[in-house]
Amino acid sequence: MKHQAIVCLLLWLTFEPAPCMRIQTSQGSMVELPCYTSESDIPDAKITWTFNGQNISDTALSPGSAKHVKNGFYVSISSVSAASEGEYVCVAVWEQGKATTTYSLTVGYWFEDGNISNAHWFKETGVGKKTRLNTEEDDSGDAKIELVLPNDQDQTIMIKKINMWDAGVYICESAEGKRLNSLQLEVEALPKSSCKDLIEELQPCQDENSRTAEPTLQESMTEFAMKLYSHLKREEPLSNILFSPVSISAILSHLLLGATGDTHGALKRALCVPHDFNCVHSQMKKQKEKMGQSLKMGSQIYYNSQMNLSESFLSQSFEYYGAEPTKLLESSEENMRMINAWVANKTNNKITNIINDLSPNTQLILLNAVSFSGQWKFKFNDKPKKGLFVKFSGDMVRVPLIYNSKYMATMTYAPDLKAQVGRFALTGDNSLYILLPFGNKLSDLQQMEDRMTDGNVRQMIELVKAIPPQNLEVTLPQVKLDVEPNMKMLLKKLGLSSLFEGPSLCGLSSNNDLVLDDAKHKAFLALTERGVEAGAVTSLSFSRSFPTFSALRPFVLLLWSDQADVPLFIGRMLEP
Repeated sequence: MKHQAIVCLLLWLTFEPAPCMRIQTSQGSMVELPCYTSESDIPDAKITWTFNGQNISDTALSPGSAKHVKNGFYVSISSVSAASEGEYVCVAVWEQGKATTTYSLTVGYWFEDGNISNAHWFKETGVGKKTRLNTEEDDSGDAKIELVLPNDQDQTIMIKKINMWDAGVYICESAEGKRLNSLQLEVEALPKSSCKDLIEELQPCQDENSRTAEPTLQESMTEFAMKLYSHLKREEPLSNILFSPVSISAILSHLLLGATGDTHGALKRALCVPHDFNCVHSQMKKQKEKMGQSLKMGSQIYYNSQMNLSESFLSQSFEYYGAEPTKLLESSEENMRMINAWVANKTNNKITNIINDLSPNTQLILLNAVSFSGQWKFKFNDKPKKGLFVKFSGDMVRVPLIYNSKYMATMTYAPDLKAQVGRFALTGDNSLYILLPFGNKLSDLQQMEDRMTDGNVRQMIELVKAIPPQNLEVTLPQVKLDVEPNMKMLLKKLGLSSLFEGPSLCGLSSNNDLVLDDAKHKAFLALTERGVEAGAVTSLSFSRSFPTFSALRPFVLLLWSDQADVPLFIGRMLEP
């Protein structure tokens, strides 16, 4: 019999009408605080938030300050700092009453000299007695209790295969023995239900042709992109980064077609779309059509042959995402060949291998592959030229260059990002933005990255678009990135850990014990001096009478679809 785990945060004031929840986090992290347990509990409530007695607006006034998100149900604090510490109060008022929730946020408690001091988890075994829980990683994958995000400051635990004996009080303490938090776990046996009882009809998009549907998705995709970048820069602080937010959002939106209940809500929150926005799939289809000139993107789901995919999921997968979910074959070797062949076909052999190992017990594979090859609208010199790329350490690496002494491009300073920005036009109605931090120290890059919120990025793009291009002396390193970020980590960071445990995917299959086994994303991007639009002309003069834009040091690149007005790729070049 399946069981439902209900986790309630206790501060020994269980029946207090205005509970205070103590949150401790680290500088640079992102925090989202819900007003109450579920948005659906009080659908018509009027919500107001305050921070230390001051009202919170829909827009963060400065880095580290809070803003409303998702119709005010959450407040979001990006790049938490010491200024973020204090009391966050949510008041929800509806016809029958009022509820107040208070959060007390403190910053930096778990860090000493820049290192994480891990907390410890215990379970009460009697009055005044407790047993320490083992949260270390288990190579077998059968650990009962584990940290959701090991090697991270987040000390959230996951309890697998819940049973009645798991009920009780769980305590989190600092390494010094100070109680940080406590959880009451209640386990209730649920009546056995079939997927037929849970399936909901796909709500029609009423605003498909309105002026609001497309901007809503554009803003959501930008917010989603910057959330992904924020997670990846913390996971890989000293490595190159490349990912395609539009591809990852497409595969999660595809999965959304089959999600029900809590999983449906979690996916929408992860994708940063409003809970009442029903135009995700139709707008994703339109976006893909707009980006189709230059972006080669494929999304696919492979599933175990014992599953029975629903007819509605099959038809909608093809209608909105051009995908026909495919059954896995008999052997792991056959499946790897089939999947890698699909990837090679979808990326024009830019990416030929994404699966190196596959468990014979695999039930479901979430897979996407993206390839982009941009062509400059203005010609660069095709004569080989090399220069020195200066790393943060001061080491210099000799690299092939892209150079032109009189290149038509836009250059400006973006004060909100504290970055020098260059915009380079590409064919297919796309633009490459290169963001250079103010100085060539790691702290300068980190400061710029902390300011890369969705709002600041969109403001930067509008600022640069308003400036006419001019002749610049441009020096860029040749860019070739082939990166496979940790999708499992990203899904967990996005609040989708349940996909690996017991998601509600009744709209996908009648198998109500379906779990996600693996998730992959691989991105390739190449920009060289070739691939020039016919008729472009360039002078070979080496006059230095023009302003210069040189990216021979670490930078962030943003590949933007001007037609769809969404980010296609985001990357970071630290090691050429």
